[in-house]
Amino acid sequence: MKKYILSILCFLALNLQAQTYTPTKANVAARTTFQDNKFGMFIHWGDFSVLGDGEWVMETKGINKVDYKKVIKLFNPVDFDAAKWVSTAKNAGMKYIVLITRHHDGFSNWDTKQSDWKITNTRYKNDPLKLLAAECKKQGIKLGFYYSLLDWNRDDYPRETGRTGQKAGRTAKSNYDSYLKFMKGQLTELLTNYGDISCIWFDGHWDQTNPEGSADRSSRINWKYDEIYSLIHKLQPACMIGNNHHLDPIPGEDFQMFEQDLPGQNNSGLSFQTASALPIESCITMNDSWGFRINDHNYKSFNNIIHTLVGAAGRNSNLLLNVGPMANGEIQQEFTDTLALVGKWVKQYGASVYGTRGGPLAPQSWGVTTQDAKHVYVHILAPIKNAALFLPGKLKPTKIVLMGTTVNLPFSVRANGILIETSGLKLTGPDTIIEIQ
Repeated sequence: MKKYILSILCFLALNLQAQTYTPTKANVAARTTFQDNKFGMFIHWGDFSVLGDGEWVMETKGINKVDYKKVIKLFNPVDFDAAKWVSTAKNAGMKYIVLITRHHDGFSNWDTKQSDWKITNTRYKNDPLKLLAAECKKQGIKLGFYYSLLDWNRDDYPRETGRTGQKAGRTAKSNYDSYLKFMKGQLTELLTNYGDISCIWFDGHWDQTNPEGSADRSSRINWKYDEIYSLIHKLQPACMIGNNHHLDPIPGEDFQMFEQDLPGQNNSGLSFQTASALPIESCITMNDSWGFRINDHNYKSFNNIIHTLVGAAGRNSNLLLNVGPMANGEIQQEFTDTLALVGKWVKQYGASVYGTRGGPLAPQSWGVTTQDAKHVYVHILAPIKNAALFLPGKLKPTKIVLMGTTVNLPFSVRANGILIETSGLKLTGPDTIIEIQ
């Protein structure tokens, strides 16, 4: 009985510690920078890329871990070029990169001392994280790390209560204390060996819950996030923590993400959570897959990506746009060609996105608004049915123009907003932007 009471008291104490998390000044500043940057590149790449069927191939094809480990003999990314990856992101107007360090199959994309199941034990032998970290620093791009909380390979991961990985051939009894020690060892490596890391992007919590949309989404295990999150904030106080659990934020987290959706949408069936007061990020693929899938040709168009970028900004969110490089380390031309077009667009119109927050008007069927200290931007993505556009608020414009032109738009100031004449407005390109100065 005494042991039981002591366990309860310890549990309450740990939860109290997590609930009283106060971000440091450096962390708060990092959050502002994160929101100002608005646009980043997500990179799903690793041993799974060899099989050309997405990052979930071990699960979707029911491959046991003995057979799956044969890919370590095949994964040899001799064409990996950190400078090309970073310059591709930078030229597209992206301000940060989030790279997969370890996905659900447990393979580590760095020279970890915690496991032999890692990239430096392939024929490639190199540590791409070191190369990428150095190149990001050189080119002025922030670097974050994705890290999977679940593992289809390790026996100590709690597979008995997990929703996935049941065909991996694991038979030993799980031991979460052992698994937690392993994760903390890896996270310590990631946060001490690769310079300043902008974020740790967790995924996999949902493996220990009922499916999205279920009334009960409580975790089947105690992840001990208080220990994990406090370790990260201790090692790098400015490093932001996000968790793709598809739930409202947990105390200790610094930003919230939405998967394959913009905030307020749920086209994916994953986004039942509401947008919080934390900085927000929407992670979205450029085709249908996250990891390289050889027969996925459903690439999003340039127009679609611009609409997604400004749609995110108008909802006060960043866009983390994903690419899935091939096993040899190359980013496909279908991605790079479109990203080059995106880069040209943001060079001309990026001021309406970078450094902005959601504008005075909620997202509409025709588009969104963004704003900074001196401007309001109206992003028109589809025809406006009315002859005039009303924006609420105490706005006192000095000039209203079509961004990138000298065309002035007639307007009148009302007691509770402004009315902009749009009857003769012609839409051009993916986004016609009204700039209110």
